[in-house]
Amino acid sequence: MTALQKKDHNPVAHLTREDIESLGRELDAVRASVVDTRGAGDAAYIRRVIKTQRTLELGSRALLLASRWKPAFVVGTIGLTVSKVLENMEIGHNVMHGQWDWMRDPKIHSTTWEWDNASPADLWKHSHNELHHTYTNVLGRDNDLGYGIMRVDEDQKWHPAYLGQPVWNFVNACFFEYGIAAYDLELGKYFAGRKDKAVFKRDATKVVNKIRAQMTKDYVVHPALALLTGSARRTLLANYTANLGRNLWTHSVIMCGHFPEGVETFTKTSIDGETRGDWYLRQMLGSANIRGTKAMHIATGNLSYQIEHHLFPDLPSNRYAEIAPQVRDICERYGLPYVTGSLPRQVASAWGKVFRLSLPNHLAARLKRPTRRTPVEPTALPSRLREPTAA
Repeated sequence: MTALQKKDHNPVAHLTREDIESLGRELDAVRASVVDTRGAGDAAYIRRVIKTQRTLELGSRALLLASRWKPAFVVGTIGLTVSKVLENMEIGHNVMHGQWDWMRDPKIHSTTWEWDNASPADLWKHSHNELHHTYTNVLGRDNDLGYGIMRVDEDQKWHPAYLGQPVWNFVNACFFEYGIAAYDLELGKYFAGRKDKAVFKRDATKVVNKIRAQMTKDYVVHPALALLTGSARRTLLANYTANLGRNLWTHSVIMCGHFPEGVETFTKTSIDGETRGDWYLRQMLGSANIRGTKAMHIATGNLSYQIEHHLFPDLPSNRYAEIAPQVRDICERYGLPYVTGSLPRQVASAWGKVFRLSLPNHLAARLKRPTRRTPVEPTALPSRLREPTAA
């Protein structure tokens, strides 16, 4: 996973400046086609998803009041897990991206939404929307790349502490919402003396209050209500299981979006003077998709279309499936990879890289499998389609 600018073979070397700017204009046109057609159908979609999630959560919590009966425990736990996944992925993540702000509905707006997660919305929006989406996969600028606890590139200096990163990554997956809350606090920046103490204290208070509210709801209030039916212990277990399931799922989806083999990283200096076309190009090369059913796409918050999401993070998520063939066609015509694969394949690829990069480079090289992806031959580069100049 050497940074793109340090590779022996650069997969975008065939693109001229004219090609890159033309690619940007084509992607602008794709975006405009969605913006111009947003309407009642899209609004109905997100309202239907929100209603489904809330009905599912309410019904599951009602079932858990009778969770002394094993079938009620099993069905209630599964339902609560699914409702938490929906709330975080297809609703919370996308609402806070501003995907539904055009509706002018204060109940479904990026400035008012607070999600069922340990990280306060305003801190998450800063670290995710403003930093991650601006500096996607730029080493030293995008902290989502390894979350500051993992080695994600051969160019990063190896240290024996990295031998433990498979364990750290698994622990982070189990407690992902709390890891994200700590990450949004910018703990590393604070301990390095680069974050104002007053600002850190203010943000830390927000995080502590949010975690207290989440834990009180899941581990105090609902189990206390279940005391009346003798189901308190099982309700407590169901809430813990639902949060664990949501964390593992969310972590897996995000890992698949930016960490499988074939996804590129970039050096800090590579974004100096970056144009709109350059930014689009980096999003396409720094993201990966997951193939699957419609239900799986919804469960991922449509982040299974991570390439499309990174190109257009504020477009309604239900439209990504519609534009994905157009984006893939652009990739093929410009000779660019469009990294995608099944969920098991992408998860295995991401975890394989976690294990491989935990080792020093001379050992990691022995574990690196040759890529199975064939180079993409450009079919219609603007610079090659130009009429030759008359002599």
